Amino acid sequence: MSLPLRLKLCAMLVIATVLASPATLAVTGVVIDQVTQMPIAGAIVTTSAGVTRTDEQGRFDIQQAVTSIAVRAPGYLRSNMQISNERTMTLTLAPFQPKAVYLSVYGITSTTLRRAAVDLTEHTAINALVIDIKGDRGLTPYRSHAREMIGAAAKVTERVPFVSDFPGLLAELHARHLYLIARIVVYKDEPLAQAHPEWNVHDAQGKPWRDREGLQWMDPFSRDVWQHNLDVAEEAARMGFDEIQFDYVRFPDQGGLRFALPNTRDNRTEAITGFLQAARARLAPYNVFIAADIFGYVCWNTNDTAIGQQLEQLDAALDYISPMLYPSGFTWGLPSLADPVAEPGQIVERSLTQAIRRTGLAGVRFRPWLQAFRDYAFDHRQFDAKAIRAQTDAAEAAGADGWMLWNPRNQYDANDLPRR
Repeated sequence: MSLPLRLKLCAMLVIATVLASPATLAVTGVVIDQVTQMPIAGAIVTTSAGVTRTDEQGRFDIQQAVTSIAVRAPGYLRSNMQISNERTMTLTLAPFQPKAVYLSVYGITSTTLRRAAVDLTEHTAINALVIDIKGDRGLTPYRSHAREMIGAAAKVTERVPFVSDFPGLLAELHARHLYLIARIVVYKDEPLAQAHPEWNVHDAQGKPWRDREGLQWMDPFSRDVWQHNLDVAEEAARMGFDEIQFDYVRFPDQGGLRFALPNTRDNRTEAITGFLQAARARLAPYNVFIAADIFGYVCWNTNDTAIGQQLEQLDAALDYISPMLYPSGFTWGLPSLADPVAEPGQIVERSLTQAIRRTGLAGVRFRPWLQAFRDYAFDHRQFDAKAIRAQTDAAEAAGADGWMLWNPRNQYDANDLPRR
């Protein structure tokens, strides 16, 4: 055999071997519901080749060489797996509705509060935790590289104990079958404002503006602020959270403030949706769900509520929209409902119905925040088991993907919570 022919045959053998290698196989498949065995349309399929969605029959087609595949869809647990030798795959997703309680930076770092929250899973419907990764005062419960980069210039007066092995803690919580949501407060950030005053919101006189709590806010137009918060979000994704939830992803609800760009409705909504779209792109490789909290009245207002939250523009960047449907927050009531705390179920049911109608989205795309704290706006009543159950029942009746209970003190009585 001549040398050129021998080389040609060797080259063909190498090519055949590569094409047969699992690491180079193109993949087609279908994503189905684990329980019903029905196809899931619009499921998000992530590989090294990029992100695609399943069609109406739940099918997907990846033409490039990939070694692993990740899938998620609202209303299900996410899934990650290695590619087998088969070119055609059937992937199943398990239905899941998170029913969560909130833990602040202090709550997750307190053994007592954390254990009490986890123990709720034994006798109640709770199966998820919302955990502050960057809380209302800019504090983190772990040693964040992104935050330490600004720490030298920031005068942080409040300190909380760090969890030394935060990924390990998350692994322990996952072992208890808990769905974990990382809450990141975006534009309300005192430490970042101190470190970078040039990124602040300013008052009409050009001075740093502070809210009613005396805290500074960051300019939502600042791409540097975007970048910093996305750095924190990526840390959370790498540590193993199932979902990244952005809170205070809005402009301050006060007029007369100065920003880098004119404070117009179009500019505001472009800034908020732009940040969320940037988050979706940045976090795509991690197959995490992405959510954002919105004011309750955003479900009703046809404009952006002067804070950049235009309901109809939020869905493209998010897996879940989380309206804060605390009856105490509905200061002006609703049509034919002047006393929201007397009818907490109506607040939740009517607001979700309104949001679903306006957006055309399925109920599963919404997961509301519900009130589990004493009223502060009307008659100061305690929200007991009856009030909490009225809210959770309303959320479930609307087809929402579960619900989340807010108590700023992280204190939840098992007797007040729905049972499994």
